[in-house]
Amino acid sequence: HGDGVEEAFYTTNRVMTASFHKFGEYFPGTGDVQDVGHAAGKNYSINFPLNDGMDDKAYREIFRPVIGKVMEYFQPGAVVMQCGADSLSGDRLGCFNVSIKGHADCVEFVKSFNIPMLVLGGGGYTLRNVPRCWTYETSILTGVDINDELPFNDYFEYFGPDYRLHLPVSNMENLNSPEYLQRTKVQLFDILKQVEPVPSTQIQTGQVESQTNPRSMMMEVDHPAPDDDDDRDPDRRVNREETGRKEHPAELAP
Repeated sequence: HGDGVEEAFYTTNRVMTASFHKFGEYFPGTGDVQDVGHAAGKNYSINFPLNDGMDDKAYREIFRPVIGKVMEYFQPGAVVMQCGADSLSGDRLGCFNVSIKGHADCVEFVKSFNIPMLVLGGGGYTLRNVPRCWTYETSILTGVDINDELPFNDYFEYFGPDYRLHLPVSNMENLNSPEYLQRTKVQLFDILKQVEPVPSTQIQTGQVESQTNPRSMMMEVDHPAPDDDDDRDPDRRVNREETGRKEHPAELAP
């Protein structure tokens, strides 16, 4: 669960956080579906708690609809996407059964909205699979096709015995029933319906005193001194009386 980022923005509606994560007797123990934010940030924290065994099909069926609704209701101007690789099948600490292609499907879907993205790494504890995942997702983001067969490099033996980018998933049981996933999706949709689009944005109506039509103000203007540079002694300091300029008290403030 992205607990640190969620906590940082838990009371503001300027940022919406969305997390899909293992929940229960698992670190850090936060991220219940009812954790929705507080005060001005209420309904701006989206949490999808999951059980062991999430696979590609199940993950796609929850990620795309929920993120689609986030884009529809919140309309973000930019997305920071944290691509933790501990949800991959075979991770030493993770409990999911997602393939590299299934993991990258999330990146590809967010990219499809054509919103500026900052894509970050994150967890991942089967070390040879982490660079596999992030390499493939970099190729998705840049639109470059790469081969499944790994090229020879200084660390080639580390990726044996397959020496390939993509690996098969395990036969781990998915403990997330379709009924549970659907019920949680509906809960999150109801939360997102309470979000006002583009929150806390100043409305520009064109009326007087609005940002696009501010009320005019009277202010003193410093007029330049006559251009008599030719008659001025370059070694003599010019004082304020000669230039007509005024000192503002703020210039002398410590």
